[in-house]
Amino acid sequence: MGSNYQNLKEEAYLANLEIPKRGLAIYTWGNVSSFDKNKGVFAIKPSGVEYDELTVDDMVVLDLEGNIVEGTKRPSSDTPTHLVLYKSFPNIGGITHTHSPYATAWAQSCNSIPIQGTTHADHTPNPIPCTPYLDRYQVITDYEKNTGLIIVDTFSNKLQAMPLIGGELFPSKELNPLENPMVLVSGHGPFAWGESAHKSVYNAAVLEEIAKMAYFMIPLQKSIKPLPSYIIDKHYMRKHGSNAYYGQK
Repeated sequence: MGSNYQNLKEEAYLANLEIPKRGLAIYTWGNVSSFDKNKGVFAIKPSGVEYDELTVDDMVVLDLEGNIVEGTKRPSSDTPTHLVLYKSFPNIGGITHTHSPYATAWAQSCNSIPIQGTTHADHTPNPIPCTPYLDRYQVITDYEKNTGLIIVDTFSNKLQAMPLIGGELFPSKELNPLENPMVLVSGHGPFAWGESAHKSVYNAAVLEEIAKMAYFMIPLQKSIKPLPSYIIDKHYMRKHGSNAYYGQK
């Protein structure tokens, strides 16, 4: 008898293989999960298994209480973070966490990424937030769960995101997770999500390219001007608005 979750496990497996393919992580430095909202379960990469050794059957399926419902391996150590995000952000169907170099460098510098060009605006109309540091108690009590909670609190504007480069404050407002499908966790690295596991990896790759472009602008920061809001709105809405016209119907 086949698995009740075979399709979900295959989606997670194929999405995980995109991480090394897109140059987003080496060895075991990353994970992707895929969520089935109707069944209330998600499949995630097992902990510490290298990508070239990974199989579909290695994927671990869990419910939203964190119970393993299928699989024999230990799930990713980041599973509690994924769990919090699925429970807090409606309509997301996949989450990717990597240690891609440029996005991780921004996270380690504790700076949010300013919106400086149309490549950025094509994918989100806001700067990419960097969370505050977790405090000592949050780390020693439930580190991975609290990583998810600090992301949620930063998006809900309960916590102020870290400044943009140059000390400029991040805009103080609540953020829509589907409109802003990426975040940096201070001192740690990037998380991205989307309507599917594949889309979450896509957004992780986009985040890495945006972080790279923004990094190259740092030496020019004294002459950098913010991208005008009317250009930001135009580029975001032509892809994501009700009258979007980018791509094929």
